[in-house]
Amino acid sequence: MKQTELITNPDGSIFHLHLKPVDIAQKIVIVGDPDRVEMVSSFFDSIRVRKQNREFNTVTGTYKSKEITVISSGIGTDNIDILLNELDAIVNFNLSTKKPHDTKTSLEIIRIGTSGGLQGEIEPGSFVITEKAIGFDGVMNYYSGIEAISDISFEKEFMEYTKWPDRLSYPYIIESDRELFTRFESVGITSGYTVSSPGFYGPQGRTLTIEPYIPNINDLLGSFRYKGNKIMNYEMESSAIYGLSKMLGHKAVTICAVIGNRVTGKFLVDYKPNITELIGLVLEHL
Repeated sequence: MKQTELITNPDGSIFHLHLKPVDIAQKIVIVGDPDRVEMVSSFFDSIRVRKQNREFNTVTGTYKSKEITVISSGIGTDNIDILLNELDAIVNFNLSTKKPHDTKTSLEIIRIGTSGGLQGEIEPGSFVITEKAIGFDGVMNYYSGIEAISDISFEKEFMEYTKWPDRLSYPYIIESDRELFTRFESVGITSGYTVSSPGFYGPQGRTLTIEPYIPNINDLLGSFRYKGNKIMNYEMESSAIYGLSKMLGHKAVTICAVIGNRVTGKFLVDYKPNITELIGLVLEHL
């Protein structure tokens, strides 16, 4: 393998995350905000690893006898492309020889995030578990084999319904890990489809100074149905988490707190208690 393909640091750690195999658990909680890592790790009974490089803040510890790693990704699927590939390399490659291990390790990955609701009945403060992620970002379209893990019929219906412009990235739809999804859905969390957007303003239909390319994007998303199910919310990372996890052999699911409703315009200013509640729920069932 070329030296530029799998880059490590002088201490032997992976390039961006600055982590070694010994530093992470097989249960991974991903959050966007580096400060939210401290919220999650405050639940831990003990901590054995604290490392940070750029937006990637990592803590590994124990919660009720379960070893868990919580790591921040920053915002966007571009960061997820780095995070998921490097997490996989840490557990499935010898970082010294750059050769893959004979036996694959599968990680259990839960994203805890915030999101914007796309259905009027979703109250700010409620939780949504993502059954399928709709990627507007395009990241997974750069990987060979994307068609094998995508919901092609869903993609076609969505493209036809929205009259999706050729100028924009081709949307891809990836399902969550069924076992993880069922485990958390059984707790009573609302489920549905989630759009992973490549931006916060124009790509999510917001107008400040510049008009979005699809001005009625939120109306189209809110009214679309596939097999009777709705698009429930926006966020910015799950499509790449789901896609890369499927391709690399890991399990992944996303649960987000809805902090604003794009239909009603309601916004939850103090959403920290809701995130704290969601963290506790996830750690109990991880």
